[in-house]
Amino acid sequence: MSCSSCGTNTGGKPNGCKSNGGCSTGGCNRMNVHDWLTNLPLSDEDSMCHIIEVSFNNGSRKEFYRNSTVHLYDKGDMVTVEGVSGFDTGEVSLSGELVRLQLKKKGVEEHNPEIKRILRRAGDRDLELWKQNKAREPQALMRARSIARQLKLEMKLSEVEFQADGRKATFFYTADGRIDFRELIKIYASEFKVKVEMKQIGARQEAAKVGGIGSCGRELCCSTWLTSFKSVTTIAARYQNLSINQTKLSGQCGRLKCCLNYELDTYLDALQGFPDNADMLETTKGNALLIKKDIFRNLMWYILPDSNKHYPLSIATVRKIKEMNVKGIKPEALETEELVSSKPKEVEPDFVDVVGQISLRSLEKNDKRRKFKQREQQERNRSNTRQQAPRPPQQNQPRPTIRKDKDRGKSN
Repeated sequence: MSCSSCGTNTGGKPNGCKSNGGCSTGGCNRMNVHDWLTNLPLSDEDSMCHIIEVSFNNGSRKEFYRNSTVHLYDKGDMVTVEGVSGFDTGEVSLSGELVRLQLKKKGVEEHNPEIKRILRRAGDRDLELWKQNKAREPQALMRARSIARQLKLEMKLSEVEFQADGRKATFFYTADGRIDFRELIKIYASEFKVKVEMKQIGARQEAAKVGGIGSCGRELCCSTWLTSFKSVTTIAARYQNLSINQTKLSGQCGRLKCCLNYELDTYLDALQGFPDNADMLETTKGNALLIKKDIFRNLMWYILPDSNKHYPLSIATVRKIKEMNVKGIKPEALETEELVSSKPKEVEPDFVDVVGQISLRSLEKNDKRRKFKQREQQERNRSNTRQQAPRPPQQNQPRPTIRKDKDRGKSN
């Protein structure tokens, strides 16, 4: 079963991303926005939004265009838009009132005169030319990488995008520092016969374009739905009591995982109930040092010097000891909490020790009995088939004479 955006309308034309129910994964168009106002009737055509969001290269790049035509475009329609010294072809990813929210989110003015226009609905000639130039991208990417390697430039090309008319090519790359492109652009322009544009992106944007599967088993967030990349630091891992292991905390882009920020606010709210300045407690056996905070059980774990034993203390106990330390009183021992697991106790089944109770002789006897029963069953089946078979018709033949013993003796 597919979702409503992937269904078929009255004209028999499929809408949406056409992934047969997998729109949530973004398999054929990434960074999709669900148009929940698609069935809303239009009250005034003059007040409707005339800006349409068009996606290129399977959703890796999206731009806004003004619909100056009299046609209404739905999600999934292929349109031809203004390009650089030519035209480009893309897919309508969003239209209607939700485009105004996207414009506000991206900080784009709706009545900006610099917004390019939609020329027409993509025809057969436009789509054929678009497919021809898209087929050039893999070979162009390999050739561009070899040229950059020959010039010994410290850069990594991740994607090449051709314009639909083949007059312009955008090269996306990552680099740690500044790169001198003067010689590189000349070689690219003469090699590919296009207008060259070099665009530097970050490591997270590169992972979003390449895509992949994360350690959680799902598609990368940056390639499916995540549009804004917030800075991630190791402080987020420390608040969540995660070990500072660079290999485990890093994603495919080589940076810290974006999902470290997802539960950070929940942890910060939970940590507000824990006492401050409780990193050390004074006891008669020495100073107990805090090693971790367990927000799920509201416990604080301490360790005493010259001891490998961990002491789980409740928040009330820590505050009580802290008040005693302020008065100059040192407790003799730490009142630990009894840890009770919330998991149900597993019932161990009673196993029977059958070692030595089964011998090879008994197994051989059972095997012989089984074979004997099978042979008997086969004989029964054969006899039944013989009885059920029709007898051939008997012909009139003379009956043989039976000689008696007296006649037999006379003949001798």
